[in-house]
Amino acid sequence: MNGGGAMLTREEESEAEVRAIDQQNINEFGRLNARLHEVRGEKEGIQKQLEVMDDASTELMMATGTSKVLLQLGNCFVEVPEDEATEHTEAETEKLQERIDALNGEEADIVSKQGKLKVILYGRFGKSINLEEK
Repeated sequence: MNGGGAMLTREEESEAEVRAIDQQNINEFGRLNARLHEVRGEKEGIQKQLEVMDDASTELMMATGTSKVLLQLGNCFVEVPEDEATEHTEAETEKLQERIDALNGEEADIVSKQGKLKVILYGRFGKSINLEEK
């Protein structure tokens, strides 16, 4: 019956009954954990978009300044002056950075709430409950 984790000794097991409030706390922890994974995944995707924008910005800086470039908008490419393309990449980079900042704030809030719930749940159940990532 060993699923890869260590078995608890009889002394380590908690005989505490799971009350409704305990179940609510466990459920809240689970919801927060799911959202934390979503936030981190979204941040990862935005980081990749930022890298692409940074590469595009670098390419625009190396251009001569007098030519037109193709700017992708959705599934279309539009020919625009380099200045316009530079403004667009700067605006998009700023939007992406703002989103990352918001996600960092949400992540910190989630981690803080989870920390408080861990204190409560470990205090009640000891080693009988596992709230750590593998």
